[in-house]
Amino acid sequence: MTTLPRQRGLTEQAADAAIDTVCRLLRLPSIRGEFSEIADRAVKDQMTYRGFLAELLMTECDDRARRRSERRIKAAGFPREKSLRAFDFDANPNIDAATIHMLASCEWIKKSQPLCLIGDSGTGKSHMLIALGTEAAMKGYRVRYTLATKLVNELVEAADEKQLNKTIARYGRVDLLCIDELGYMELDRHGAELLFQVLTEREEKNSVAIASNESFGGWTKTFTDPRLCAAIVDRLTFNGTIIETGTDSYRLATTRARAEAEAS
Repeated sequence: MTTLPRQRGLTEQAADAAIDTVCRLLRLPSIRGEFSEIADRAVKDQMTYRGFLAELLMTECDDRARRRSERRIKAAGFPREKSLRAFDFDANPNIDAATIHMLASCEWIKKSQPLCLIGDSGTGKSHMLIALGTEAAMKGYRVRYTLATKLVNELVEAADEKQLNKTIARYGRVDLLCIDELGYMELDRHGAELLFQVLTEREEKNSVAIASNESFGGWTKTFTDPRLCAAIVDRLTFNGTIIETGTDSYRLATTRARAEAEAS
């Protein structure tokens, strides 16, 4: 058992060294990094001892919460950073800001409800998908992002390697599964059936959010079996939220506006 020597009347330098050592032993990196600055502020603001201690502990707790959020965001596998704050709602009036901010509260995830973002390329679907997934991760939910084709390929490989149940269970455990680019490519029956198994595993237990460039009526191009297509649509829409992002490309409009501004 390791004990630290204790004595009264430590010099400032000795006290700093002792605090540094104790913080390392107790794994308190935030207090270790900021105690000197907080101590100086406590003297200046004439904090009580209790107030100073509370400030130290809250600093550690806040930083731990931030690091947990960062780990969850990293574990989600988002391809890039997207936030609700960075989205220009004025540029696409089809996307209602109030609805999106309501979704950001994550009550729909708490209730295990689905979300569908439907619209043409460049209308903000993926931005919304990633941004809402990020909000969920920041609020403590386990999130996983994947492309539809990547997910299906992973499931096919898992089936070939006799690891399908394990893979489906792994995708079933996360609180929110974000599937992007659903509808861009046709899936064969086997791939579609495997995707259906993932959706069935999560049905009314955990949320699924998808982004698709095809309206539901066009999903028969992706899922060529009509009955299977209907079953997948049913699972992705039951008690869920459907947001149609429209047909006018936000990215294209932005590029044109920039080009016109540079030309003038």
